[in-house]
Amino acid sequence: MSDEASRRRFLTDSLVAGAAGLAAASVSPALSPANEKDAGTIAAGAAKPRSLTFQPRYHRWHVDPGVEWTETNTQYATLHWTVPISQTAIVLVDVWDHHYLRDTEARTEVVISEKLLPLLAACRSTGMPIIHAPSAPQAMQHPNWRKRSDGHSTTTVRQDWPPTEFLNKRGPYQAFARPREPREAELVKLRAERQLHPLVQPLEGEAVVATGDELHHYCREQEILFLFYVGFNTNACVLVNDYGTLAMSQRGYEVIIVRDCTTGMESAETQPALSQTSGAILFLEMFGRYSTTSEEIVRGLSAS
Repeated sequence: MSDEASRRRFLTDSLVAGAAGLAAASVSPALSPANEKDAGTIAAGAAKPRSLTFQPRYHRWHVDPGVEWTETNTQYATLHWTVPISQTAIVLVDVWDHHYLRDTEARTEVVISEKLLPLLAACRSTGMPIIHAPSAPQAMQHPNWRKRSDGHSTTTVRQDWPPTEFLNKRGPYQAFARPREPREAELVKLRAERQLHPLVQPLEGEAVVATGDELHHYCREQEILFLFYVGFNTNACVLVNDYGTLAMSQRGYEVIIVRDCTTGMESAETQPALSQTSGAILFLEMFGRYSTTSEEIVRGLSAS
């Protein structure tokens, strides 16, 4: 086993040992959104909560009357929402078992063990739908994959412009290709080998989707309107994938990112303050989307 593989195995085994008790005590494998959606009680026999009350945060571009309208005078604001649990869902974006950037991976493991696992346990116990959205190759291999059965393609149809040679940077456009990286083959291999994180495996009945179209189709079937986003990376897949925050917001869903259940890929300049992560969250809050925390969702579920 390589040093890198040994390191990942040690990290995963350590987290499994530390979090297995929490997962086993809080989540019953037999409990799933599919078989609890229409039931009147949860496994323990208590009344199942029907609503979630929380305070979505956003960035307010406006200022109060009499206040100078400048960037430095704008600030956050919160709303007070109560939404039916049956119309909400947690969307897990690309929760992988490893990452090629070691510091990104370390932050990811902390988020999963300390924030995401308790959130999932609370959501599962109340029957809130959990939707897993890894990349297409991993989703299509999973038995829970919600493949479209109406003949609709799961791939995006591309128009005939820009030309294929331009997209591939070949022929007359070869000069515009990015420089070839000496470790590109290693990165391709690492990406091909990644799987869903061992602590965040889909339970029976939880949907796995490969594309934004499949996510939309599932939400339409289940009448889901509010999507709480968790996962990685904040400034990449969570933003720009076709099942990510921007695309699903454009489809009309209310998108809320759970800001303590995500982290992004940072640079040497942004890593000390995690500026890419906070900037991606702020971008969503600035332009029509919202944020919340895992603790607020858990508290709202308990209060209901």
